[in-house]
Amino acid sequence: MTIRAIEILKTVDLIAAEDTRHTQMLLNHFEIKTKTISFHEHNTQMRIPELLAKLANGETIAQVSDAGMPSISDPGKELVRAAIDAGVPVVPLPGANAATTALIASGLPPQPFLFYGFLPRKAGEKNRELEKLAHESATLLFYESPHRVGKTLAAMQTAFGDRQAALARELTKKFETFIRGSLSALQTYAAGDLKGEFVIMVEGAADKPAVDVTVPLKMQVEAIVATGAKPNAAIKLVAKQNGLAKQVVYDAYHELEK
Repeated sequence: MTIRAIEILKTVDLIAAEDTRHTQMLLNHFEIKTKTISFHEHNTQMRIPELLAKLANGETIAQVSDAGMPSISDPGKELVRAAIDAGVPVVPLPGANAATTALIASGLPPQPFLFYGFLPRKAGEKNRELEKLAHESATLLFYESPHRVGKTLAAMQTAFGDRQAALARELTKKFETFIRGSLSALQTYAAGDLKGEFVIMVEGAADKPAVDVTVPLKMQVEAIVATGAKPNAAIKLVAKQNGLAKQVVYDAYHELEK
């Protein structure tokens, strides 16, 4: 919490909080007496008109999230948009952000980076999103819950190949943890009893995937298909054997990679 943020929270008329009980503990610590009102993903549409009316009457409102920054994988963007459309000034207050904090100590290239946030929960949707990112050269940043980290890392290895990556949790806290290594190595760590929300960071794709193999990828896939395997399964196997992203092998098999 910055000194400026503390002063703002003390002087505004109202604090819109993701969880008023959680926020109240922080306010009590800094002896902040400002009134709070709930503002979360389940009441956003109901609250926005109410908050805009207060702003129109000259009141000042601060919006906070439970952790991290409002609007960044947290409630806030709808209120910001509504305030801008209503001509109400929006003043951002710098604060902690898990993604950029983790990136600094990840050991991966910090620029450029692409922040995705939380991937879809359903496996099919998640895999499709990851395959869209397979050729992205920027370092990729994701958030993930502890009980899904292992499956997400496995899906990333299938989509990206066995790239270098890093996991971070409990940032700026007593049990802050960083685990660095290949996607396959990180899966070993993720098999344990995990707690706390994670940041997953994965190195970007090379500009031109180096495919220097004795047997062309298409022929490798065709040989496996000839044994009775389905093309998609064969593509996954060849990608794993060559340490490549599935999309690279898919393109080669369908002669899309020129």
